[in-house]
Amino acid sequence: MLIPTIIMGALAMILLFIGYYKGQGQHIDGMRLALRMTVQILPLLVFAFIVAGMVQVLVPRELLSEWVGAESGMRGILIGTVAGALVPGGPYVSLPTAAGLLRAGASVGTMVAFLTGWSLWAISRLPMEVGIMGWKFTLIRIASTFFFPPIAGLIAQVITAGVKP
Repeated sequence: MLIPTIIMGALAMILLFIGYYKGQGQHIDGMRLALRMTVQILPLLVFAFIVAGMVQVLVPRELLSEWVGAESGMRGILIGTVAGALVPGGPYVSLPTAAGLLRAGASVGTMVAFLTGWSLWAISRLPMEVGIMGWKFTLIRIASTFFFPPIAGLIAQVITAGVKP
């Protein structure tokens, strides 16, 4: 995490300096927007990390392994796919959840299916998508992507078979 943090910090500083040197107060406007987004997203982020941490300590490793571990096979991949589709929120919710489950014993294939299901099937996005794009487009998109999360999970399971973390 150190290298991505350094890169993001450097990028933020460069953009702040550019905004400052433009001399139109853009660095202040940018910081105000950043603060507003932080206030909006921070509570959800904190709760997502709490969920990720609690999953690691509360869910018995054997149970997790049985349902979404490497031994769960296709059942685990399908559970991961559906669970990903049902997780609300953006990456600040799904990524900590997947990381917590992975650390607690979920398989890589299941978590790839989880994140792919979240990315392609997100139920919480459907009302907005239908409202903006219409039912026909939404149904075509869902039909076009329907098999991707389980396939991605299977590919990841094959790639990581025999690979120890």
